Amino acid sequence: MAIKWLIDASYFVAAILFILGLKGMSSPVSARKGIVWAGVGMVLATVVTFLTPGMGNMLLMVIAIGLGGVLAWVSGKRVAMTDMPQMVAIYNGMGGGAAAAIAAVEFARGEMHGTVVTLLATLGALIGAVSFSGSVVAWAKLQGVMNKAFRLPAQNAVNVVLALVTVGFGAAIVIAPQVDPMLVGAFFVLALVLGAVITLPIGGADMPVVISLFNAFTGLAVGFEGFVMGIPALIIAGIVVGAAGTLLTQLMAKAMNRPISNILFVPMAAAGGGEAVEGEQKEVGAMDAAAMMRYASKVIIVPGYGMAVAGAQHKVWEMSELLEEAGVEVVFAIHPVAGRMPGHMNVLLAEAGVPYEKIFDLEEINADFAQADVALVIGANDVVNPSARTDKSSPIYGMPILNADMAQNVIVVKRGKGTGYSGIENALFYKDNTRLLYGSAQQAIGEVIQHVKAMSV
Repeated sequence: MAIKWLIDASYFVAAILFILGLKGMSSPVSARKGIVWAGVGMVLATVVTFLTPGMGNMLLMVIAIGLGGVLAWVSGKRVAMTDMPQMVAIYNGMGGGAAAAIAAVEFARGEMHGTVVTLLATLGALIGAVSFSGSVVAWAKLQGVMNKAFRLPAQNAVNVVLALVTVGFGAAIVIAPQVDPMLVGAFFVLALVLGAVITLPIGGADMPVVISLFNAFTGLAVGFEGFVMGIPALIIAGIVVGAAGTLLTQLMAKAMNRPISNILFVPMAAAGGGEAVEGEQKEVGAMDAAAMMRYASKVIIVPGYGMAVAGAQHKVWEMSELLEEAGVEVVFAIHPVAGRMPGHMNVLLAEAGVPYEKIFDLEEINADFAQADVALVIGANDVVNPSARTDKSSPIYGMPILNADMAQNVIVVKRGKGTGYSGIENALFYKDNTRLLYGSAQQAIGEVIQHVKAMSV
């Protein structure tokens, strides 16, 4: 009785630590503290599990925790900040895969009693398997292993039919008087294929929302399997992660003004390119770009995926410090879906040492663009495309954007003259007040820095 009381009390404390950790992660200022709190809660929940009466295979558990912990520690230390989106994607997938594996083991044991328990195990298996295979595809896309998008003929029909068949197999498992290994195996295969097929057509522009959605899926799957196994810590942690991931997904979809159903079934790359953009792109050299910013009163920097790919966040902050020393006000504007994962740009800027008070989100900064002398756009595309306001035929029409085009001057750092990841032409690049500085962000900003230094002597 005393052991059971200790276990239950420990799970309760772990749940509180999970919630406190999630609360802390809601702000960059307290994010590190939140991660520590959540980590302490996870360690507590894991250690207490070993005290469960009748627990077996403890040696295998220790070996698994040791292998997983070492692998995670080494990969976490080695991964570059620019590769963080694919690491988040694959870690999401591992959580979903673990939940699906738990369900598979419970099915194999054949000891589940009651339709509700079997239903929850099946739901957890379905959601976890979809999250796992979908996250693996997302990782492959972000890592460059797979092409940007691969769309099957009659893709939506395939998605719907495959989903219905998979759910049908799941329903058969729930109502069957006993577990049929062949039926369970077919169900898992279909669920894994479903996750991959849904994710294959989705391009990088929608990837932040997809990663957030799979995070929510993983949380729900873990929560369901926690109920099946009777482990309160899994139930609470899964529900908290699932709820947070769902809210984040909805917020990001709203920031793109695209329903989640459109993101999954009408990928941006397949939605058409909108009206043709008239005019020509006007180039600017690094010296002229440096002069425009060096003698400006206010510069707003809009970072995007191009900055992440080039790993240019440190150069950008170095340039910003030089401009501030010359009396220029420099701030950063972040769109909710900039980059390839939620908070991607915030993470990169924080890693470069940019103070939190200089980073503003869309609602906070948009009114300031009209008073800015220069808006410097680094590798961003759709989040600054004015077609979202004016072109009803554009796939991004109605999407809230950063008003970079309203600055007196716009400098866009861009690798070439092509369209961005989503394939949509950006009307900003053809505006009269826009100049393009061609080259990778690392190289282009490095040249600007040298010219700013020369002007400050």
